[in-house]
Amino acid sequence: MHFKNCYFINGTAYAGKSTMVKLLAEKYDGIACEENYHNSLIAELDKNEFPCLTYTRDLSDWHDFIRRTPDEYESWFDGVSKECEILELQILNGLAIQNRKIFVDTNISLETLRDIAPKRNVLIMLADPNISVNCFFERPDKEKQFLYRLLMEENDPKKAMINFRYCLMRINSKDRYNIFLNSGFQIIFRDENRSIDETLTMVERALGLQM
Repeated sequence: MHFKNCYFINGTAYAGKSTMVKLLAEKYDGIACEENYHNSLIAELDKNEFPCLTYTRDLSDWHDFIRRTPDEYESWFDGVSKECEILELQILNGLAIQNRKIFVDTNISLETLRDIAPKRNVLIMLADPNISVNCFFERPDKEKQFLYRLLMEENDPKKAMINFRYCLMRINSKDRYNIFLNSGFQIIFRDENRSIDETLTMVERALGLQM
């Protein structure tokens, strides 16, 4: 299916994707598919078909989540991304029949985006990979603060934190950043000196919403 009325924003964490999707939907009376919008389907998933997305469903000790090695964490993260894509496409298939613009903070792979959307409808937003590692626990996000408490409860919190940061470094590597950078899609880089309104204007122009 070709999603002509969908506008996809992919890229790295802390680049402003969620904020832009929300603002665009408000401005254009569109539909906002914000970060993790597929979560509404997780409770009904078959854990054999979606082992990564249902990983925490039967987790008896959440400390196991933060004790994983960087290899295990990266493998799980990549698996989640692939499973999320399946759910996202299911949701978008249902939404696309509406005569409204749809703005998507997406996990859909670059390869799939090239097949399902006009090139002009895809934007990559990038932030320095180190921000995702160094600022992970600075947001008042309940899930992140929960993970922080788990790390502090470990017998050696410092060692546990170092291991978890290595996990974050693995999924926010320069190699992954460069894949986005060289994707061929339009790119907007995070700039602390640029206002939200200025960024929104740049995003609109990039997506062909404002000429």
